[in-house]
Amino acid sequence: MDLKGYIIDKSKELNIDIIGFTDCKPLDYLEDYLIARKMENRETEFEVEDIRKRIDPKLTFPNCNTIIVIAISYNNDYDDVPDYKIKGRLSKSTWGWDYHLVLKNKIERLVEEIKKVKDFNYRYFVDTGPLIDRELARKAGIGYYGKNCSIINDEYGSFIFIGYILTDMDISIDSPILENSCGECELCLKACPTGALEGPYLFNPKRCISYLTQTKDRIPYELREKMGISIYGCDICQLVCPENYGIKRPNHHEFLPNMTKGYIDLEELLFISNREFKEKYGSMAGAWRGKNILKRNAIIALGNIKDRDNLKLLETLLMDSSPMIREYAAWSILNTDLEYGRELVKEHMEEESPSLKREIENQINYYLTRMDNNY
Repeated sequence: MDLKGYIIDKSKELNIDIIGFTDCKPLDYLEDYLIARKMENRETEFEVEDIRKRIDPKLTFPNCNTIIVIAISYNNDYDDVPDYKIKGRLSKSTWGWDYHLVLKNKIERLVEEIKKVKDFNYRYFVDTGPLIDRELARKAGIGYYGKNCSIINDEYGSFIFIGYILTDMDISIDSPILENSCGECELCLKACPTGALEGPYLFNPKRCISYLTQTKDRIPYELREKMGISIYGCDICQLVCPENYGIKRPNHHEFLPNMTKGYIDLEELLFISNREFKEKYGSMAGAWRGKNILKRNAIIALGNIKDRDNLKLLETLLMDSSPMIREYAAWSILNTDLEYGRELVKEHMEEESPSLKREIENQINYYLTRMDNNY
């Protein structure tokens, strides 16, 4: 029996867009790069600390022989803009149902089909495993690295979700490594607002807006100003990529933004309860970070909008129970109206902890210095 052909056929029946196979050899050629990246403090809090676990599949699944990699397109278009008074933007990655659940369901159904003809052991992951999934995808022939370090598939572009199954099956590996089609194009590098794309294939994740909308670390002031109205994720480098146009369209209604329409109501997000947030937004991928991080991003968005009419919302947040929210509310007020905001936040500083008081003083000094430098 042609097991590989059988798996490919079943993946198509399950509406899996792309499937590939690769071996379980360690990705030793990446080790020096990952060590240097760690030394330069470019690792994110989402990565496994042990570098060997990131590059050796057998440290996760000792009996691993073959890795099955799947990918599903989410490159949907949606033109119906909601009539929220104040809108924040959501990445396509969180438009519809949580892709972790969608891909896990696809993988589990694929495993069931394989088990009908072949008994095997396995472990599978969708964003939750230690291994570098983009490198597994490249090795499996899913796509090539674009200059923005996204995996680009010739048929579907780069808006693809990736999942993989570590198996003890012996499957022939003949997936071709796809050739890069970027050529001289550098549109993604020029479009990145924060300079996270420092050059072709040179990516600083700690400057990436997508990362900034998810991190719990304090976001540098100058990067907050580059985040615009992004509440979760950032699609800019992919939206400008020519490889995402004139391609095969996705057939996955799960990823359409039928509820959010690709935006979120900022005023609602500022004052919604945890229970209400989970009930309304718990099914989207971006909800995993929790309400408070998205609320922080909404505050940053208000600061970037710079509409004085929003100051009354932000002033209320200076009394929020969360020190983080109070800190970002102060920043947003100062970024909207420095003269008015300076006096306002000083009034609220009296009751603050010494550390938060210092942070707000740093914010004031940052804007005063910048104002002086402009004269």
